[in-house]
Amino acid sequence: MQFSDKRNTGRWILIFASFLIISLILWNTYTFFQIFKNEERLKMNLLAKAQKTLINADENTDVELPLQIFKDNTSIPVILTENDSIINTINIDESIVNDKERAQHFLSNLKKENEPIIIEYAPKKFQKWYYGNSALLNKLKYYPIALLLIIFLFSALIYYFYRSTKIATQNKLWAGMAKETAHQIGTPLSSLIGWVEILKTEDIDESTTSEIEKDIDRLQTITDRFSKIGSEPVLEKSNIIEETLQTYNYLQSRFSKQVEFSFESPTSSIYTMLNPTLHSWTIENLIKNAIDAMKGKGKIDVKIEEDPLFVKINISDTGGGIPKNQFKTIFEPGFTTKKRGWGLGLSLTKRIVKEYHKGNVKVLHSEIGKGTTMQISFKKLA
Repeated sequence: MQFSDKRNTGRWILIFASFLIISLILWNTYTFFQIFKNEERLKMNLLAKAQKTLINADENTDVELPLQIFKDNTSIPVILTENDSIINTINIDESIVNDKERAQHFLSNLKKENEPIIIEYAPKKFQKWYYGNSALLNKLKYYPIALLLIIFLFSALIYYFYRSTKIATQNKLWAGMAKETAHQIGTPLSSLIGWVEILKTEDIDESTTSEIEKDIDRLQTITDRFSKIGSEPVLEKSNIIEETLQTYNYLQSRFSKQVEFSFESPTSSIYTMLNPTLHSWTIENLIKNAIDAMKGKGKIDVKIEEDPLFVKINISDTGGGIPKNQFKTIFEPGFTTKKRGWGLGLSLTKRIVKEYHKGNVKVLHSEIGKGTTMQISFKKLA
């Protein structure tokens, strides 16, 4: 048996054992409840007999014991009726007793709780004793609910701790993989830089080596991105228009003419705290995701706007759109509509924007068959 199979079996055993323990506790509580309920019924029977004794008592009858039985009942509410009229009450608040409507309402509640005890104190003369549960019995009745609530809260706490631990472990794994990827890319990248220097000494068109250098710079940027995953990024005061435009220009030059690009922004600089490398990754992820949604053909609009507190970047496409019920799901790790890919692009984007830059990213609006607008926003510097 593999380790994962053993772990799953262990979980099912733990769940079954927990369910069994809860069932035993609930069954035991129910048993106690019935025992106490029967004992209170016996007390009411004794009380009824004491009442019958007192009704039929004469000067030679010893009424000390019946009176003591009445005195001992300090917790069970009782209403004594004859011919459907209330003739006596025990352990019931005076404000209820003195209000006919409230007294009748209280009586109807007692009728629902227990069957009455009928006293035939004389031939064809009857009294009915209606009684409710004592305070102790009522507490015991709600004990299973309180117990289940405690168990539920405890289970939720365990689940939250387990989930947090699992996410932390996954984050460490992804961070380790990202750093290892950066390390692996570094070796051939150094070699490529050396080859470019050799090519410059040969009789080769300068524009060719210039384009190669641009791609090498891009590889260095990608390496830098991966090396920053899992580390606290350094934020610096940056002009967000300039930083966004650099990535926009690079991507525009790398995609086919079937994709029409447009860029719009205020003329004056807008400053915010950014990590330029990670911000570039964010813009690249959103634009590439938009181009994938259009299947490589359509229009991409990048628009930067501001209000007194925030700067917002809207990236719009003319793709197939996103259903409203997936507006939040698309940012979850592993979510993808493509046949290839791990579904990490938007998840990384969310992490970069929200966790590292304390900004926000969302689907601003989307319409099936017409396109989508994604928006990222950051707090402006004064």
